[in-house]
Amino acid sequence: MVPTSILLIGPSGVGKTTVGAALARALGLPFHDSDGAIERAAGRSVAQLFAAEGEAGFRARERATLAALLAGPPAVIAVGAGAPLDPATAAALVTGGRVVLLDAEPAALVARLGAAADRPLLAGAADLGARLAAQRAVRDPHYRAIAEQVVGTDALAPAAVADRIATWLATAPR
Repeated sequence: MVPTSILLIGPSGVGKTTVGAALARALGLPFHDSDGAIERAAGRSVAQLFAAEGEAGFRARERATLAALLAGPPAVIAVGAGAPLDPATAAALVTGGRVVLLDAEPAALVARLGAAADRPLLAGAADLGARLAAQRAVRDPHYRAIAEQVVGTDALAPAAVADRIATWLATAPR
């Protein structure tokens, strides 16, 4: 049994939601997608929230949503890609559960994301690969600073990634 939440972090398109759902099934835990929870509570999409409130407004909602999810029973939580950049959110993630970074090269992310029209910080990029590489340069140190484990998703099916995480959880002391 996993006595704490499992928090999946990483760039957009890395598979946090898909892997998270598979991992939750394997561990018998509830699954939450923080962006989905924000959208349900606000009655608007992430893109609409960014347009109406800006990134700062969205990040405040994200911080509150993650705090509420972490206050609940143990779960697998797919964390929004930009959340770990906020120091308060990063601290809450570290104290709130086991943090796993899902990682992939920008080329793999481009293939998964397509036009990324629903991702506010990627939408309209003339060169999605370049935008993802620039984000990676900024975000990767934040991700790695709080991650206990890193799992590459480039060449693995979501179920295989979930299996790797479950195996690590069963063998890694806390």
